[in-house]
Amino acid sequence: MWDLVIIGAGPAGSASALRALQLRPQARVLLLDRDAFPRDKACGDGIAAHGSDELALLGVPGLIDDYRPTRHLSVISPGGAHVTATVARPNHVVPRTVFDARLVEAARARGTHVRRHRVRTLTQHGDHVVVDGRVAARAVIAADGANSTVRRLLDLPASPSRHTAIAVRGYAEVPPDDDVQFIAMQHDGWPAYTWSFPIGDGTANIGFGMLVPRLRATGLPGRQVLHGRLNALLPHLAARDLRAHHLPLSPGRPTPGRGRVLLAGDAASLINPLTGEGIYYALLSGRLAGEAAMRAAAPLPAYRRALRAALGRHLRTTDVLARLAQSPGFIDAAIDVAARQGKVFDLLVEVGLGAGTVPVPLAYAVMRRWLLGAGAR
Repeated sequence: MWDLVIIGAGPAGSASALRALQLRPQARVLLLDRDAFPRDKACGDGIAAHGSDELALLGVPGLIDDYRPTRHLSVISPGGAHVTATVARPNHVVPRTVFDARLVEAARARGTHVRRHRVRTLTQHGDHVVVDGRVAARAVIAADGANSTVRRLLDLPASPSRHTAIAVRGYAEVPPDDDVQFIAMQHDGWPAYTWSFPIGDGTANIGFGMLVPRLRATGLPGRQVLHGRLNALLPHLAARDLRAHHLPLSPGRPTPGRGRVLLAGDAASLINPLTGEGIYYALLSGRLAGEAAMRAAAPLPAYRRALRAALGRHLRTTDVLARLAQSPGFIDAAIDVAARQGKVFDLLVEVGLGAGTVPVPLAYAVMRRWLLGAGAR
């Protein structure tokens, strides 16, 4: 019997394996994925400083050191408010083809057994779980993405469409010295935004995303809308390798598991509803899931407590802000205040890319600016 079987070898799954074997080097850990690595994964490729912190905790601190850090962030609000500033801690942009493969190899080097396999059935038997009728484990971690097969097998609901975004991602040539992560929010179809995240090698990850209900409301084919708006908003960049992907945003997150099966990363709908950031959540939740599987007799309650301690206040913050952000004017006010006050900019980055919360004075400043703007109109 395996001590732990992990389904899905992306950042959440690999982090689970790394943490499990960090705690118990002799544990029998099996990592399953339907794809061979390296493989492409549609994503913005952004790895915030908080994600780098997680890599250090997992014992692989130098995993992306060969990629140039990006130190500047430029954001345009739906109404045209604009802020460009240096982030307190630099971020990285690393193609998932590279990042995920490196994580898998790091897990393998630590002792993880890696197999290519598509999971079809899951049966729980009190003190163990059986995968596909023949692989038994004391615990299972499902890190198999937004369209999680395991979540469906557990009869847990998927994220509702009102809390699900869809985005198209491509790559384009940019000046080699471009080191500004650029986000332009769109009033038409809000919440919606386009991005350009330079990698540092003369290319950038570019894309456009919007909520599924807003996309359906256009009455046009999704591909036509997403590709068309990306081309219109970034006309100077010629996109290639375009791929679409779903983003189950955190306000619709399901229960993080059932029985001895834990959900991590996108499978648990852990994606920031304000920015679409998911890699930090994936690494964090994967680490916590691996830790609960190794240390706790009842992994799910331990995992739930750990998630609550690490992200509870933050997720409540993003829930509230996501509701307020249904009004473009609120975002205009937040960006306008951030442009005037560097500390506010840093706090918004913490909320959008990490596990930050909003202190009362900041909330008051943004609300006051929002109300003043509404009055002026």
